[in-house]
Parts: sequence; C-alpha cells; structure tokens
Amino acid sequence: MIIIDGKKIAQDIRNELKTEIDKLKSTGKNVPGLVAILVGDNPASESYVRGKAKACEEIGMRAVTERYPSDMKETALLELIESYNQNNLFNGILVQLPLPKQIDEDKVIEAISPQKDVDGFHPISVGNLVIGKPAFRSCTPAGIQELLIRYKIETKGKHVVVLGRSNIVGKPIANIMLQKKEFANSVVTVCHSAAPDVSYYTKQADILVAAMGSPKFVKGNMVKDGVVVIDVGINRIEDNTASKGYRLVGDVDFDEVSKKASYITPVPGGVGPMTIAMLLKNTYEGFIKYGR
Repeated sequence: MIIIDGKKIAQDIRNELKTEIDKLKSTGKNVPGLVAILVGDNPASESYVRGKAKACEEIGMRAVTERYPSDMKETALLELIESYNQNNLFNGILVQLPLPKQIDEDKVIEAISPQKDVDGFHPISVGNLVIGKPAFRSCTPAGIQELLIRYKIETKGKHVVVLGRSNIVGKPIANIMLQKKEFANSVVTVCHSAAPDVSYYTKQADILVAAMGSPKFVKGNMVKDGVVVIDVGINRIEDNTASKGYRLVGDVDFDEVSKKASYITPVPGGVGPMTIAMLLKNTYEGFIKYGR
C-alpha cells in the first residue's frame, strides 16, 4: 500500500510555478495576479483565504484580498467583480463561498469573466469541461487528477466510482474522468444518497473517490483488494486525547480500507493541499493564455 502524499505534490507544483514566475520577473515581465473577495467573517473562509494569499506570496504571484462586511449589497459585489474583470493585472478572480443570504451566489459566479474563472464554477467553464473543450477545472477535482498523474496510476478503462454529486467535487471529477484523454478515459459511476446499497458499487471500484462529507463512511468490507482510494472528506470528530478536542478524518475509514488499498490518500495531507496548488496553477495558466 502506497500513501499518496498530496502535501508533497502540492509543494512540487508551487515550486514549479515559482520557477516560471521567477523567469518572468528576471526579464522584467508582468506576473500573474489573483484577487480573493471575502464577504462576511466566516472563520473557515478567512483561514482558506489567508492560505491562498500566503501561497501566492511564496511563489511570487501578485495577490490581493478584498474583505467586506456581511451586509454588503449584491450590486456592490457585482460592481467590484466587474472592475476586476477589466483589470489586466489580475488573471484570476475568486469569490469565497458561502456568501451572505442577501447575495445570489449564482449571479456572482456568472458575473466573473470565464477567462478569469480560476475556481472553474462558471457555467461556461462547466459546459466546456462536459464537452471536452479546454476550460478551467474546479480546483479539488483537478487536484485529484493531478495526483493520479503524478503517481502514474492507470485510469484507462478503469471503473471510477464517485461517492457524492456536488457541483464542487462529485460532478466535475466524474466529467474529468469520462474524457477520452490520458489519465482519464475511465468508466464512471456516480453514487449518492438515493442509492439503496452504495456498497454494491464501491466493491466494483478500481478507483474510489469519496466526497460525501460523512466521517469514516467507507469501511474495509466495502472495497476490493487493490483499490485506489481518493478521500476528499474533511470531517471533525470528537477526540478528548487531542489538544483541540477533535481530530480530522475523511469519508473513508483509513485504518480498515488502507489494508486493502494499493494507493490511498490520507486525511489530512492528501487531497486538501492540492486545492490551493491547482488554484495557483489555474491562475498561472490564465495569465499565459489570456493575460500576458
């Protein structure tokens, strides 16, 4: 069994991007820029945005964080997004979700230029992904595929079973793995809460992607020997022995499933670090394609 080290791969990607950005700086050229917009005071969102800003700084990418109170009006946010759509110094626009109730998230997502949609949520980005055209891909699913690429895990003709159908992970990773491309070209099954017996499908999986938000849901008796397990879940469970009173676990029971898996991602340190790394990569690629 091999543990997939997402933390290391994410650092490798940041190092590669830093090398390219250093080259741009050495010749006096512009560098990629990312703006993150945070509305309200959600602690998890604040932590995530800080992580993005730190990662940008580490690789030499221009980064700005716009912070606004939770009573910000929708019109004001849409005007701010449009100002960054027109700002050539920024190649990626990220509006941190969730947003306060008075703001329509769909309107906000659709207001971002598809050329700066580094989160991969715009309907044009999603549509292009589905039909196999070049597009920004949602960062967590893109990170999952990147892990498969870096570990040279065969995907052609393999049965990929996805647990969860969210717009952020489940649906996009299913569409990514369906494409007739290298490190995809898989047979894909998407399972969700309507399935009467999820284990019927998980036992068939050559590659299992768990993204349900249910701690330790996948047990050892639900998978076959040699399965590749990608655990996207990040769940807090009580643990009186931990200094914070809790610990993080995935949607997969690691202790049980790792005994049968050929490859498995840990939680934390597996898929999680890849999300920001792929956001940076999307921003750099947007700069190369649209913003130089």
